Amino acid sequence: MQYLKYIGLGLIVILGPGFALAQNNIANLTHIQVDLKTETGPMKPIWAWFGHDEPNYTYMRDGKKLLAELAALSPVPVHVRTHNLLTTGDGLADLKWGSTNIYTEDAQGNPVYNYRIVDSIFDTYMKLGIKPLAQLSFMPQALSTHPEPYRLHWHPGLPDKDFGIGWAYPPKDYKKWGDLVYHWVKHCVERYGKKEVESWYWEVWNEPDISYWRGTLPEYCKLYDYAANGLKRALPTAKIGGADVTGGGMKFLNAFLKHCLRDTNYVTGKIGSPLDMVSFHAKGSPKVVNGIVVMNGSRQLHNIEDNFKVIGNFPELKNIPIILGESDPEGCAACGMATSPENAYRNGTMYSSYTAATVAREYELADEYQKNLVGSVNWSFEFENQPWFAGYRDLATNGVDKPVLNVFRMFGMMKGNKVKAESDRMYPLKTVMDSGFRSVKTDIGVLAAKDQHSATVMIWNYHDEDKQGAGEPVKISISGVPAQKVTVTEYRVDKEHSNSYEVWKKMGSPQNPALAQINELEKAGQLQAMTKPGKVNVVNGKVSLNSLLPRQGVSLIKLDW
Repeated sequence: MQYLKYIGLGLIVILGPGFALAQNNIANLTHIQVDLKTETGPMKPIWAWFGHDEPNYTYMRDGKKLLAELAALSPVPVHVRTHNLLTTGDGLADLKWGSTNIYTEDAQGNPVYNYRIVDSIFDTYMKLGIKPLAQLSFMPQALSTHPEPYRLHWHPGLPDKDFGIGWAYPPKDYKKWGDLVYHWVKHCVERYGKKEVESWYWEVWNEPDISYWRGTLPEYCKLYDYAANGLKRALPTAKIGGADVTGGGMKFLNAFLKHCLRDTNYVTGKIGSPLDMVSFHAKGSPKVVNGIVVMNGSRQLHNIEDNFKVIGNFPELKNIPIILGESDPEGCAACGMATSPENAYRNGTMYSSYTAATVAREYELADEYQKNLVGSVNWSFEFENQPWFAGYRDLATNGVDKPVLNVFRMFGMMKGNKVKAESDRMYPLKTVMDSGFRSVKTDIGVLAAKDQHSATVMIWNYHDEDKQGAGEPVKISISGVPAQKVTVTEYRVDKEHSNSYEVWKKMGSPQNPALAQINELEKAGQLQAMTKPGKVNVVNGKVSLNSLLPRQGVSLIKLDW
C-alpha cells in the first residue's frame, strides 16, 4: 500500500489499483467535492424496504437466508412487503403466487380462521427484527364474489390482463371482510405484542387501478373503509394507508385520497377514513435497441414526480409518510430473460449501478417536492429452486448474492445526515427527468453522508446503455473532516469485485455447481473492499482521494475516525 503526501491541499491517498490515477486520463478527470460541514437533511434509509409476490418463500431455506442478510446489512429494521397474505390455497409457492388459507367458511357460512401459514411468515420476520408492510390482500375464495376460477397459474410470457380472476374480486360480504382484518390484527397483537404491531404499516390491496382489482373505484374505497375499521377496532394506534396504485394511477390515487379526507365513510357514515401513509409504485421501462439493453430511469422518476404532485393537491397531507410500494427498473420480477430479453440487465452490474443512480434521484425528488418519503420498496427477493442466474429480478440466486445486493450493503453503511456533495459529471435532475442517462458521457454521480465518527461517499459510473467500460479517473475532495487522522476503505461493485455472476460465468455457467464452486460463488457474492483499510493524516480538515471507476461500477468510500 502506498501513501502520497501533498502539503497544503491535504492528502492524495493511493489505495491499490482502484485508487491509482491513470496519467493518460487526466484530461477526463471527474472532480467530486464533499463538504462534511454542510448537512442537507437526515440520511433516511428509504432503501431498506423490499418486497415480492410469493409470501411462502419467506420461510423456505434460501428465503430465510436472504432475509437474514437483509436484516444484517441495515442499521434500522428492514421492512418487507409481500402479496397474497390472505389468499386461499395450500401454501405452496409458485411464480407470482402464494397463499396462507387464513380464511375459509364452514358449511353454514361461518368464518373459520387459520393463522398457521401466515404466522410462519411473520414469525420469520420477528426472529430477524424485520417489520412487515402488511398487505391486506388478496380476496379469500370463500369471500369472493367470483370464486371460480380462483387460482392463478402464471408463467413468463402470460400478460398481466390474465391476472384478474377469483382472488381479485370484491367481497360478497364487506362486514365479513372487515371482521377478517379485525381478527387477524387482534391475533397479531396477542402473538407479537401491542408495541410491535404499532410499529408496522398496513396497506389495503395492490395496484387496484389495474387488473389486480376487478371491482370499481368506489368498491375499492368501500373495501378500504371496512379494512381500516377492522384494523382500528383491533388496535386503534395501528397505521394504515394505500392505495399502492401503479405509476400511472394518478387519477385513482387522487380519488382515493379525496375519499379518505372528504367523503362519507362506508362504515361509519361520517366524513373521512383513517389514512396514516400514502403509497404508490414507480417503474422504469428497459428496451433492447440494436441488440443492447437500454434502461429508462426517467419513466420511473416521472412516476414518482407525478404522484408527489397528486399528494401535493391535499394540504392536509403535507407531512404524511410516503412509501414507494414498488420502485424498480420495470414491472415484472418473475419474467426471465428467455421471454423478456430486455431483462438481461439483472444479473450483472447494470442493475447495481442503476439502483445507485436512481435511489440518489429519489432523495433529490423528495427534497425538491418537500415530501416525507420514508420507504422505497425494491421489488426483488429470490426465486426458490429455480435455475442459476435465470434472469429474474432477484437479490440472490440459489442462496448466492447477486451484485445488486452489495449496493444495498453500501447503503447500509450510510448513516447520520446527508451532506453537500457535487460532481462535475453528475447529470442534473432535470436532464435525467427529461431524457434519462443517455448523453455521450456517463453519469458519474455522488451521494454522501456523515455520522458522528464516520463519513461515507457513494460514487457510481452509470449509463442507460448496458455496456462495460474501462475505469475513468475520479478525484474526490472531502472537506470538513473533524479529525487529525482517518481510516479510509473503498468498497466496490464492478466486473471484478462483489460479483458472483462473473465468477459463475468463468466457471462455465454450471447449473449444477459442485460444493466447492458454491462456496466460491457465495464468497464472490459478498461486498469486497478494494484493499485493506489505510490510515491517513488529515491536513486542514481535508482529504483527497483518487479512484478509477469503470462504467457500471459503484464505489463506497468510508472514512472512520
